[in-house]
Amino acid sequence: MLPDNLGFIFDAPLKLTPSVPAVLQEETVLTFEDLDARCNQMANALWKLGVRAGDRVVLMFSNDYRFLESLLAPMRLGAVSVPLNIRMGDDALVYVIADSEAKILIANEEMVNRAATLSEHLPNLKQVIAVGAKTDGMIDYKEFRESASPSLERRRTDSDEICLQMYTSGSTGKPKGVLLSHGGQIWNADMMRKAKTIDHTERALIAVPLFHKNAMAGAVKPFLIAGGSVVILPGFNAQAVIRAIERYRITYMTGVPAMYKMILAEKELLKQTDVSSIRYAMCGSAEVPETLLEEFQSVFGAPIAEGYGLTEGGPVPLANTRWGLKKRGSCGRAMPGSDVKIVDGDGVTELGANQVGELVTRNPGLSKGYWKLPHVTAEKFRDGWLYTGDLMRRDEDGYYYFVGRKDDMINVSGENVYPKEVEDVLLRHPKIRDAVVVPINHSVKGQIPVAFLVSQGEITAEEIKEFYLQNGAPYAYPRQIHFLDEFPLSGTGKIDRTELKRMANEIAEAVGK
Repeated sequence: MLPDNLGFIFDAPLKLTPSVPAVLQEETVLTFEDLDARCNQMANALWKLGVRAGDRVVLMFSNDYRFLESLLAPMRLGAVSVPLNIRMGDDALVYVIADSEAKILIANEEMVNRAATLSEHLPNLKQVIAVGAKTDGMIDYKEFRESASPSLERRRTDSDEICLQMYTSGSTGKPKGVLLSHGGQIWNADMMRKAKTIDHTERALIAVPLFHKNAMAGAVKPFLIAGGSVVILPGFNAQAVIRAIERYRITYMTGVPAMYKMILAEKELLKQTDVSSIRYAMCGSAEVPETLLEEFQSVFGAPIAEGYGLTEGGPVPLANTRWGLKKRGSCGRAMPGSDVKIVDGDGVTELGANQVGELVTRNPGLSKGYWKLPHVTAEKFRDGWLYTGDLMRRDEDGYYYFVGRKDDMINVSGENVYPKEVEDVLLRHPKIRDAVVVPINHSVKGQIPVAFLVSQGEITAEEIKEFYLQNGAPYAYPRQIHFLDEFPLSGTGKIDRTELKRMANEIAEAVGK
């Protein structure tokens, strides 16, 4: 029996295995019984502070086990948790907090000074609760939690009640609050548990930001619902990840391609460390090169399951199952209960196998819309379907393949060029470790592709162009090629394509295209 409230997501392991570790971070070990008591204490303390159903509670945390109890506690009251992307700038965070209409902010020790600074610009924010509170008027987190009872009377929660308000990155405008429901998030966590066949013997390592869907949907929620354990690192460091695998006997990890590439680059440490406990890994948030899948399998003796998700979309409508990794390069098949189709540019005509179009989906986990943005909601959600803006194709067996963002498609003299397809050709070259293709405007062709590369050996731009023309479509070859030591990353660990576009345009202007 699944819980009706996401705040009680670990109901089953709490009853069946209360003394099993649920969360581990450095020397801290919380059993399911411990975590439940702490969540109840936080919920009771928030109630005494005046938090009620529908109220927003903002969370400003770096990776910290206290984030989980602060996330789940408001939900137990029917309130809505608003995790902040702490890698946003101060102006963006002030906007998000004000937009959410939250009266209470909870922060960990690393964020305490920043929380104090931001609160000065937020007159409607009534209270800041912080670990190691240093400013007058702040409430000390530990004292606040410990002041309340570890027992809580449960309230009935309707499936459609909102539990989370996640803010998008805002790359095309101001961040938007995505409204996610209890029933939808529990459905997706349970589906992910089944797809990954997670049980009490599994232990997940989280080095990606806890506030991001990669961590929450890919590890935290499915592991807690299944009774597995979650190991939290303060942030991503390739050497720390490798050592943590051995120390905690990690069986599963989640990340983005750039992270796995950095891990695999630590060849000497990998030889010296026992990483044999890894059973499988999940990779999402960006397309995964074939070479990366092969290298990970060779080093760890375990597969990477590619997945696809977006905050508004379930968040995971497509997935590869743990034991069904038959199609390399695929995001997987539609999750049970998730309707998925690919439509033409008119947004209506459904396309057949191996045709590229926009992915649309409807499922129980779909967002209820955007907070205070009815027009944007109406544009993105039509007749119960979410229009994702992602271009995909589906093969004859129902496996989906990410092609690129609709906004990233490059129109070269009328020909559609998809960055991923160009990158895939470039990555076949043995001296190219990583590749990103972005567009720049061109006075004759409309747009042209520009490639940024990380190489592993001496190679020239002319050699790369010649290689591409021998292996790819002539109209799609990168007209400009630039080498970098590493790619800029966004706040959620993805390659920052916006920054690379800016760099490409800046270089083009400097050389007169």
